[in-house]
Amino acid sequence: MQRRQRGVDVGLILLLSQVFQFGLENIPPVTLGTLALNVFLFLKPLKPLLKVCISVDQSYYQKDWQRLLLAPVHHADDWHLYFNMVSLLWKGIKLEHKLGSILFGYIIAVFSVLIGIVYMVLEFALAELLSDPSYKMNCAVGFSGVLFALKVLNNHHHPGGTSNIMGIHVSRRYACWLELVAIHLCSPGTSFAGHLAGILVGLMYTLGPLKMLMKATAGFSAGGHSNERRPYGFWFPSEQLSEEEVRRQRLNRFERW
Repeated sequence: MQRRQRGVDVGLILLLSQVFQFGLENIPPVTLGTLALNVFLFLKPLKPLLKVCISVDQSYYQKDWQRLLLAPVHHADDWHLYFNMVSLLWKGIKLEHKLGSILFGYIIAVFSVLIGIVYMVLEFALAELLSDPSYKMNCAVGFSGVLFALKVLNNHHHPGGTSNIMGIHVSRRYACWLELVAIHLCSPGTSFAGHLAGILVGLMYTLGPLKMLMKATAGFSAGGHSNERRPYGFWFPSEQLSEEEVRRQRLNRFERW
């Protein structure tokens, strides 16, 4: 896997144009910081792509675990970066406003690593089931796995409505599955297992035990819903609490800042 020769990075220019159209002041801090990190590592990669991409062979058999951290924030070319980061802008702004910056940053960090692990499990399973060791050699980079997980999370927090996928209107609840297949058919070089890993991790958070495990590990107690616009803080939505309980937990949360 080699990055193409650098010339005029049109995708990068278009990405910067999108950022300024949104307005820096309108992009919450974790979303902006994540985008900036990806752009920086595209311009100044820590290692060649073959040294950061994640695979069963390199990450598991060779024990190169740092690839779990490096692979999501490196991209193959400027268009790969552009499409992923524009998607991050749309999803990140909505989710960070909804969840608060600390929780959203926590989710980004956990999802980035966990998706890499699930990706290797999927590739290992395919290699064993199909008796084809080449799946263990597949090496992937990019943020799109995390974006698929965020899409599941966004659809969970903003239910209802439909999405238009290649002219097909489908419920947002199932849009990620159709998008998974559509991207793989239209762009054969993309990682089907990586995108599927993102969806599975998103479902583990919204429907499975991951959310509770993350909450227990973080050591923060859950807050209640509120119709007021909340600052960027740590906030695990849960059942509706009384007004007095909400007020008390807000005071405790502000003191921890």
